[in-house]
Amino acid sequence: MKNRDYKDLPTKELVVRYKEEKVKLTKTKFNNAVARIEQPHKLKELRKDIARLLTELNTRRIDNELKATEKGE
Repeated sequence: MKNRDYKDLPTKELVVRYKEEKVKLTKTKFNNAVARIEQPHKLKELRKDIARLLTELNTRRIDNELKATEKGE
């Protein structure tokens, strides 16, 4: 998925997808260590997808914190 696709998803869905991708990455790494996988570029794609998810989650968290501090002032 691309960044713009993640921006449309609700936060709970992002968290669920992050957990799923993390499990996929762990399994793929293990499979690659045991026997080389046919598509090693999948490791790179999974890492990038996880980074995109975390970036969007952190952006939302920071935005929420800024809104909360502005309300408090």
